[in-house]
Amino acid sequence: MNSKALACCSSCGKQYEVETLPAVNTARTPELKASVKDGSLFVKQCPHCGESNLVLYPFLYHDPDARLIVWLLPEGGAGYDEAAVEQMSAQVEALEDYTVRRVATPGELIEKIGIADAGLDDRAVELCKFVTEQEMEERIHPDGPLRFYRLDGADNEITFTFPSGGQMMSLNIGFNVYEDCLGILRRNSAILSTKGFARIDGAWVNRFMR
Repeated sequence: MNSKALACCSSCGKQYEVETLPAVNTARTPELKASVKDGSLFVKQCPHCGESNLVLYPFLYHDPDARLIVWLLPEGGAGYDEAAVEQMSAQVEALEDYTVRRVATPGELIEKIGIADAGLDDRAVELCKFVTEQEMEERIHPDGPLRFYRLDGADNEITFTFPSGGQMMSLNIGFNVYEDCLGILRRNSAILSTKGFARIDGAWVNRFMR
C-alpha cells in the first residue's frame, strides 16, 4: 500500500507531495528490487520545476531469500521514533539466521543489499573498510566514507568506492583481507553479537577498534 510524504525541491525550494512505498518484500514484488538497488525508488520529480530530488522517508526492505531485513529510518526525520525502533527491534529478535539492520540513508541501504547479495558479512566488510582506511591514510584522502561496490573477478576482489576531489574513485582489496577480518570477528564473539535493528557502520567499528 502506498503512502504520502512531503518533499522539498533542492532547486526551486517548493514543497510537494509524493507517493511512497513504506515497504518492499522482494519475494512478493521481485520487480521492485532493482529500483531499490539503483536508488530510483527514492527519486521524485518536482512538479513545479522538473528537478529530480532524493526524498527520504521510512522504508522497510525485506528479502526472504537473502534472509535480510533493512529498515531505512532517517534520523531526526518524519517517522523517526526511538521507542518505535526499540519495539520493532524486539519483534525481530526472534528471527533466526536473519541479518537485521537499520540505516539512515538510501546509499547505506543499497550498500547493505549489495553486501548481502555478494554473500558477505557486513560486519567484516566494515572492519575491512577500517583496515583499508588506515593503510591508505598517508596516500589518499577521501572526501567521504568507503562504500562496498562489488565482489568480482577470479580472485574475488572487493571493490570499494569513495568520493575524492569531486569524483568517485574506486579501490580494490584482496579477498584475503575480508577473510582475515572475518576471522578477527569470530574470535571476538562480543563484537559479533548484535540485537534488533543494529547500526553496523563506521561508528560501530570505531567503538571496538579505537
